[in-house]
Order: sequence, then structure tokens, then C-alpha cells
Amino acid sequence: MIDFELTDEQRALQQLSREFTANEIAPVAAQLDRGGEFPLDVCRKAFDVGLLTIAIPEQYGGAGLSGLDCLIVREENAAGCAGITTAMGAVDLAATPLRLAGSDDQKKAFFGQITSEFGLASYALTEPDAGSDVAGIKTKAIKHGSEYVLNGTKRWITGAAYARWLVVFAYTDAARYRDGLSAFIVPSDTPGVRVTRKEDMMGQRASATCEIVFEEARVPAANLLGGEGAGFKIAMGTFNFTRPGTAIAAVGLARCAMDHAVRYAADRVVLFLRLLGMRVASGESDLSVPERPAALFGHAGSRHAAGHRRRVAQPPGLACRLAQ
Repeated sequence: MIDFELTDEQRALQQLSREFTANEIAPVAAQLDRGGEFPLDVCRKAFDVGLLTIAIPEQYGGAGLSGLDCLIVREENAAGCAGITTAMGAVDLAATPLRLAGSDDQKKAFFGQITSEFGLASYALTEPDAGSDVAGIKTKAIKHGSEYVLNGTKRWITGAAYARWLVVFAYTDAARYRDGLSAFIVPSDTPGVRVTRKEDMMGQRASATCEIVFEEARVPAANLLGGEGAGFKIAMGTFNFTRPGTAIAAVGLARCAMDHAVRYAADRVVLFLRLLGMRVASGESDLSVPERPAALFGHAGSRHAAGHRRRVAQPPGLACRLAQ
């Protein structure tokens, strides 16, 4: 029998996240979405209460939450605004490759930049012609002495204009296909690194999705993650850890939509009857519908933490259909 009950500590975390969403995310969600404004103040407040660097290990200054704990936070945040949640989640997305493949020195140096004080980071993988097809990227990193020189373009990178550093994927040996893909930590102020535009998104407009161009950007060889050729494995490992968060955010969004729909149906009067009392809407007050998938995704997250990763990519599809 699977136990979906939360511990007292997890319920406290859930309540903290729910209150943060109600007080800091929901009140500004519509304004930031309409204006396409990045939620910098919200992220700063999340940092102050310990809800920003949640997946970074405690020894490097983060909250060190488990996979399930992170899902609890993401669901509550997304119930306020999916775009703001994406902006906040970009930090842990960028931190995951470093957590999986970084050396102790790399973790101390780069985690410290965003845990000792407020700071953001971004994950730069997707390109104009390559997203899900990770091995199809074209950015190159050529080694010159103790440095790598990066050239290429990344697109749809969340929060890139506000990041202190980026995890960038590039080919160190394109002839080896995926075995020639590598990952680097690139400080955003590196000469030759430019954010060239912010995308005009249809949705999640508060996430500040950007294009970044690398032109002869020189990165120390010490910033290489896991060695040359480790990039594809790092990218896949990152997706395994972060996709449940995408799924649970869709569940939070669905819960928000349900809450809005029920409140509207309770107030709307048609032909002298409240919409909620009509037969067509009679089943829509069952708020337990989103909670069952949420429990399943929570279980998927905890199974993933235990090493059962084969089917971790499936929950997001179901969650997105639920949100629709």
C-alpha cells in the first residue's frame, strides 16, 4: 500500500509555500504576465524565506530539500502563477547539472554565488534548431590552452538576462555526436556573452525567456563539468530530476483553474439559477480531482529520488492534459 500522507515537516513546508504564493505571487501575477516583467522582487523574497535555492545541498548553502519536498513547493507556487514559478525554478534547473557532475571546488564557487546572497542562474541548452533533440545543438567549444572558446546561439533560456552564471552545453568534438557534447559553467559577465533579445511569449510571460549569443567567449577549462563528452549524460540526468517539477506545476495550475471556475460558477446567475447548481456544472466542485494526480507525481518524485528513473518522463503529459 502506497502512503501518500505528508510528514509534519512537509505540511509545514506546504503551508509556508502556500502562504508565500498567496501573499507574494498571486497579487502580482496578472500585472507581471501582462507586462512580460521578470519577477525579480518575488525571487528575492523567495530567497529570503528559503524557497529559491531549495534543491542545492545544505553544505553549499541551499535548503537541501528532497525531490518530493521540491514538488510540494512547486505545486503551491504554480497555483499562483506558472510563469513566476518557471522563473523561480530556473535556479534549481541550472543548479542540477552542477549538483550532478560538479567538483567540490566548482560547487563551492558557483553555488556560493547564489546561496551566500541573492542571485540567479540559468540553464542554456536549447537552440534555434535544437531543443528536445539535445544532440542536434550547434554551439561549439574549442580548447585553446587552459581555456575553451565558445561560439553559438542559445534560445528560450529562462531568466538569462538576470543570471549570474549559466550552464552551457556545447560540442567539444562534434564528430563524436552525443559523445562529443560537453557542459560548462559560464559567468554571465564573460566577454563575448550577450543576451540579444527577450522573447514575446504567448504564455508564462513573467519568465523572461531570452536568446543568448556566444562570440569567442573564453571560459576557463576549470569550468568544464564532468570532463569532455559528459554533456549529454548531464543533460539527460538533469531532465530526469527536473521533469517531475514541470508535471507538478501543471497540477498546481489545474488546481488554480478549478478554484477560479468554481468561484465563478458559484456567483454567476443564469435564468435565475446559479451556474454551480445547474446539471452541466454539478460535477465541477470536486476539488479532489487535481489532488489524485498530485499524489501520483509526488510518489514519482520520491521513486526518482530512490533511483527508479526509467518512466520519469511520463507524468508531465498527463499533468498538462489535466491543466488544459
